[in-house]
Amino acid sequence: MQSNLVTSSNFEQVAKTIQPKEKTATQYERAEQQFLELLAIDDLDNQLHQEAAKAREFEQTLSTAIDAAYQNGYGEDHAHLFLQRILYWINRLKLFWYDDLRHYTNERSLYLSCCRNQIEAAWQDWELAQIDVPALQKLNVKQALIERATADLDPPLSSESRYIREQMSEVGYRHLLAIASFDGLVEGSRLSRILGGAANEVQCTLVRVLLEEYGNGRLSRKHSTFFAQMLAEFGMNTEPEGYFDLVPWEVLAGANQNFLTTERKRYFLRYSGALTYFEVAGPAAYRNYLAAAQRLQLSEAAMGYWALHIKEDERHGQWMLDSVALPLAEQYPRDGWELVLGYDQEKLMSDRAAQAVVLSIRAVEQATL
Repeated sequence: MQSNLVTSSNFEQVAKTIQPKEKTATQYERAEQQFLELLAIDDLDNQLHQEAAKAREFEQTLSTAIDAAYQNGYGEDHAHLFLQRILYWINRLKLFWYDDLRHYTNERSLYLSCCRNQIEAAWQDWELAQIDVPALQKLNVKQALIERATADLDPPLSSESRYIREQMSEVGYRHLLAIASFDGLVEGSRLSRILGGAANEVQCTLVRVLLEEYGNGRLSRKHSTFFAQMLAEFGMNTEPEGYFDLVPWEVLAGANQNFLTTERKRYFLRYSGALTYFEVAGPAAYRNYLAAAQRLQLSEAAMGYWALHIKEDERHGQWMLDSVALPLAEQYPRDGWELVLGYDQEKLMSDRAAQAVVLSIRAVEQATL
């Protein structure tokens, strides 16, 4: 199956036609390019004085974006996108991409850490302001987790889910794959960063989840391989981050939240709660995508990843609830509410991302009529 919308560049060209170049967007694009140039400098911390003017201009735009995104209600989309992209460029250095080793020269740069911390501090305050934290602290944590998981296992169809199931075109399906490839081609990578430490049943369950995501060490069975096969069926780019410029800021925020909560062990409970939601709710979302592919009469290869995940994530969700979240709630009676915080934040951010993805799909479909 071929289409005139099958390459990264073509998808991005279509996206650009539906995203007018406002002055602020151009300003943020310039600042991002400046940041990438700084990121490429060998031994950035010790060479920064030679790029002082560029760094100052970038930092001014960074401050402007933080105010625009987090100090005025929902904030400006261009500012959110700029900040989440900068944060991701820094966070991705925590993973290995099998590329030029020189790309990791600044992995432990203090300057990059300062930029990351400045964004995260404002962003996390903004995210937490959308959650009633005092109410969570009063919950019966185990009961709250069980009730949430039961409700999210088979939720009512949202308007976004109905659109995907009943109306999304093949062009829209390919656009969905392009955006989803951002996570699908490196699936499970962030989970690996919390597995070290003392051995117990919780740790072993998390390892089991990771091993299944990684095909038990066989590349042919790794989940990202199945995702790449879906892309290849349409002649699309199968390289990780191949469609990075199409990813909405709401999706990037979910990835960056995962980096934050896996890098800081103090947030272990939050991440465990978030992963519980992700695994519990995953099959419902994948059933929507599978239903769309079946309605469009696509090949098995063009939908195989969804079928695999429906089967495996139903099991993973039960593991996460019974063998990770509930035991942790019992082990940490004072802090267990953070499991619910992580669960609720992941749901909130996932719903926000789903809405953004469907808006993007609809815009691309409209642009190709």
